[in-house]
Amino acid sequence: MSAKNPPGTPAAATGGCLYLVGTPIGNLEDITLRALRVLKESDQIACEDTRHTQKLLTHYDIHKPLVSYHEHNELTRAAELVMALEQGAKIALVSDAGMPLVSDPGHRLVALCLRHDIPVVPIPGPSALLASLSASGLPSEEFLFVGFLPARSGERRRALERLRIEDRTLILYEAPHRVAECVADALEILGDRPACLPREVTKLHEEFLRGKLSEIAASLQKRPARGEITLIIGPPEASQERPHVDSAQSLAARVEELMHQAKLDRKEALKLAAKERGLTRRAAYDEVVGERHGQARPED
Repeated sequence: MSAKNPPGTPAAATGGCLYLVGTPIGNLEDITLRALRVLKESDQIACEDTRHTQKLLTHYDIHKPLVSYHEHNELTRAAELVMALEQGAKIALVSDAGMPLVSDPGHRLVALCLRHDIPVVPIPGPSALLASLSASGLPSEEFLFVGFLPARSGERRRALERLRIEDRTLILYEAPHRVAECVADALEILGDRPACLPREVTKLHEEFLRGKLSEIAASLQKRPARGEITLIIGPPEASQERPHVDSAQSLAARVEELMHQAKLDRKEALKLAAKERGLTRRAAYDEVVGERHGQARPED
C-alpha cells in the first residue's frame, strides 16, 4: 500500500487532477478554447449522459473514454473516480449543459477530491442562469439562484412562501410540464412582480417572455412552454400592493402560522410578518413581545 501524499502537496507525485468543464447549453459554438484543450488532454471524461456528451465530442473530433456520472450512481462512481485520480489520472467532469454542479451532480465528487488532497480546477463556460439573467431586463446587481423548486405543489408553495421576504431578483429552473403551475403559484404568493421566462436559450427556438407574472401566466395558458426553461422574477415594485393581511390577527399569531405553514424558523417568520405589515423587524419584535406580556397572567 502506498503512503498518502503529505498535506499541501495534493497528488503531487502522480499529477492527478479533476477539471470541472463548462459545456454549451445549446449552441455548440459556445465552448472555450481552454475547455476543448482540457477535454482533448483528459484521460477520461465523466458525464451525466454519455450519449449526449458524445455528440459534443464528435463535433470537435475528440476521442476519449467516457464514464457515466449521474445522481443515481454518484455514491459509488465518485469513489471509483477518486481512486483513478490518486493514481495520476486527469479527469474532466461535464454536465449535459452548462457548468457542472449547478443544479447537476458533482458535489460529492468535488468534496471527496478535496478530502483526498486532489486538485480541483474549474474551466468556466456557459451558464443558463447568467445568460438568461443578462437578457431578462430585470435588476441584476443582486440575485438569488434558487434552482429547481420542489415538484409537489404543497412543498413548492411553502418554498415560495419562504421567498416572499426576498427583495433580490429570483432565478429558478423549471420543467416545461410544471412551469405554468409554478408561475401561477408565484403570482399568488409573491404578488404580480415583473418577470421573464427565457426558454431554449442559445438554441434555434430561443425565446424570452417578458412582463408581469400575470401576463406570463396568461401566455402559458394560451401556448404551453417547451424546452429548457428558466424563470426570472424581479423584486417587488414600489407601487405593488402587499399580499392581503388579516388585520384582526395578532402579529405573534401570524408568526406562529408562518412557522407551521411555510416551515420557517422564528427569525424568518418574524421578518416575513414584519414585511407584510410594513414594519421594521425591530418594531415587529417589540410588538410581539408586547403582545406576549399583555397576555401574561398578573402573577407572571
